[in-house]
Amino acid sequence: MKVFKFGGASVDSVSRILNLPAILKNYESEKLLIVISAMGKTTNALEKVAEAFYAGNTGLALERFGEIRQSHLQIAQSLGTPDISGFQQRMGDFFTEVEWLLHDKPVRDFNYYYDQIVCIGELLSTSILSHYLNMAGITNQWVDVRDIFSTDDQFRSANIDWEKTAARLKEEIVPLFNGIHIVLTQGFIGSTDANESTTLGREGSDYSAAIFANLLDADSLTIWKDVEGVMNADPKAFPDARFIRELGYDEVIEMAFYGAQVIHPKTIKPLQNKNIPLHVKCFLDPSLPGTLIHSKHINDLPPIIVLKQNQVLIHLRTRDYSFVGEESTARLYNMLSALHIQANLLQSGAVTLQVCADHIPGKIEKLAQEASLLFDVQLEKGLTLLTIRHYRKELLDKLTGERKIVLQQWTPETVQTLMY
Repeated sequence: MKVFKFGGASVDSVSRILNLPAILKNYESEKLLIVISAMGKTTNALEKVAEAFYAGNTGLALERFGEIRQSHLQIAQSLGTPDISGFQQRMGDFFTEVEWLLHDKPVRDFNYYYDQIVCIGELLSTSILSHYLNMAGITNQWVDVRDIFSTDDQFRSANIDWEKTAARLKEEIVPLFNGIHIVLTQGFIGSTDANESTTLGREGSDYSAAIFANLLDADSLTIWKDVEGVMNADPKAFPDARFIRELGYDEVIEMAFYGAQVIHPKTIKPLQNKNIPLHVKCFLDPSLPGTLIHSKHINDLPPIIVLKQNQVLIHLRTRDYSFVGEESTARLYNMLSALHIQANLLQSGAVTLQVCADHIPGKIEKLAQEASLLFDVQLEKGLTLLTIRHYRKELLDKLTGERKIVLQQWTPETVQTLMY
């Protein structure tokens, strides 16, 4: 048993979708559980639908969703799938699911509606691909992952109920492999006990695939991307980025924590718990070896560079010059946890705390408001956070240049620099 995950870039056009049968035919003797993301930038487009709906602009929301509907139907038409039995019915059900919602008035918070709308991207892409692959001779069974992944109701960052999910998978998924070799489903989404759609966090399809790999005791998980494998930096920002052939779980967790857009941060733990290797391979050229990620610690790695834009530094100072104590620090962490804000960098002084985080409008302002009950609060916006693991001073000097450094932290392995 192997688990494959194809990201949005691998199914963002007809030409790329046409590559899939050739890849899968190389694994005809294997049982495959395949997780597929929404096509291309569909999630971004659906986010705009959700925003328009929640702002009360029904017409704009329906117009934007109509564009998404049309683009998917055009791809289906190009692949020849619309005439396949059952396809029109399934797609129509998904379109109706969203359109009915868009005609309502929002009475719950935004995150709930976000999940009900955005989850459709994965359902549409997998429906098209499942029918196309069956037509191309790659027999598969489509499954709605919302029937498998049981979650809580923490919309936009739902937590998996592992016990319920394992039971559903054993009952619904495992028997399918007695008759076929490929089960095709979605990443990123799940559902509550009340059958409300949930999402597992942005880019959560990697995590979905890792959950399947863990619960199926898979031989391996392969994530197919549009790059050679894992690089030491984002090649779009650093044209001389280097390919890394082999990494340990520990290094990948660090990379994900610091914000490298290579693997979802939650992906590694389900794999590490069962020592399941992870392969990152190029769907444009499957003959390339890709990157192998496993339990071994790898030495002599190149510098690994992560840039995070749109950062905010939250300056917190005690009002009466009393020391920043355990109680106030604990209360601050509780605020961060309740708002699902990750501290990308934290610096503590005698009477001050400084917290660097992604600037998510609304959340940061709410944090500042709540923290102002304990501290004097100031926000410093428009910052960039540079993280270099296995750093060299000359590289750090080159990347910081003449930029103004606001905050800097060092360890023997990692340097982080917050700058304008």
